[in-house]
Amino acid sequence: MEYTRLRDLKVSRIGLGTMGLSFGYTGSGSDDAGSVRAVHRALDLGVTMLDTAEVYGPYTNEELLRRAIAGRRDRVVIATKFGLMSHVGGAPGEPDSSPANVRAAVTGSLRRLGTDHLDLCYQHRVDPKVPIEDTVGALAELVAEGKIRHIGLSEAGPTTVRRAHAVHPITAVQSEYSLWTRDPEENVLPVLRELGIGFVAYSPLGHGFLTGTVRTSGTFGPADLRADNPRFTADNLPRNLRIVHEIEAVAAEAGATSAQVALAWLLACGDDVVPIPGTSRPAHVEENLAAAGLRLGAAQLARLDALPVAAGEHHTEEQMRMMDRS
Repeated sequence: MEYTRLRDLKVSRIGLGTMGLSFGYTGSGSDDAGSVRAVHRALDLGVTMLDTAEVYGPYTNEELLRRAIAGRRDRVVIATKFGLMSHVGGAPGEPDSSPANVRAAVTGSLRRLGTDHLDLCYQHRVDPKVPIEDTVGALAELVAEGKIRHIGLSEAGPTTVRRAHAVHPITAVQSEYSLWTRDPEENVLPVLRELGIGFVAYSPLGHGFLTGTVRTSGTFGPADLRADNPRFTADNLPRNLRIVHEIEAVAAEAGATSAQVALAWLLACGDDVVPIPGTSRPAHVEENLAAAGLRLGAAQLARLDALPVAAGEHHTEEQMRMMDRS
């Protein structure tokens, strides 16, 4: 496994997103033992960065991760997220990044993860009711207390990033980024590179779509986040298959899988970009991590860069309103 840095935090070149082990997809949470095996396989192959959040479950994903890293804590960079749940009386379903809730959320995550510190703690979504300076100020206090090592933001726009970074150095910003979601390229990535902040790409395989394994709509359970995702509708999914077909053509040429090509493209975007594909299957862990050794040629990268824009937004209308673009 190769390694890189998110600002001054050393991490594996590819991390592991653990949400789907407990939450979000058809079958999530149905095989904890298998999920633990997948995490162990990732660690055995050199993965250090594990990404979770209190809202995944809620809570059960952090608890699962505690079991998975037992005896291996010193080999792991734990990244978790707060802010989509209130522990201090806020309205259900509304973001809460108030200083009091920040402290309560971190205390809960530390307990569930069975650790005395979080290596990277993200604000899950920007809270429009709380100045980012107040939120980051609270996180900075927890850094001073040794409970957090690094501060991150998720789906934060460039102005918010600058304001946050002025209070305390931001180590990483996490956003959806893949061959069919390239929103961060125009406004966010240039600011991160100016400030020396790393970038973590979640859903780098397009919720499984870019692997080529999803061919028809209407196949997801009601709790599956793809069931109401605009890109997986009966109208949009067939249009988006043209993206998959081109990835498959490059994969055949490169002697790789579609998943490996999608991840290799992201790795070629810069050493400061760290994808965190998720899977509950050890075999898929092995497949994904092999992408670190795949070097696509200039012509192949150009073909991928020229892929058409995906049909449909990458989240529901309600979820898109929670994305900070300022």
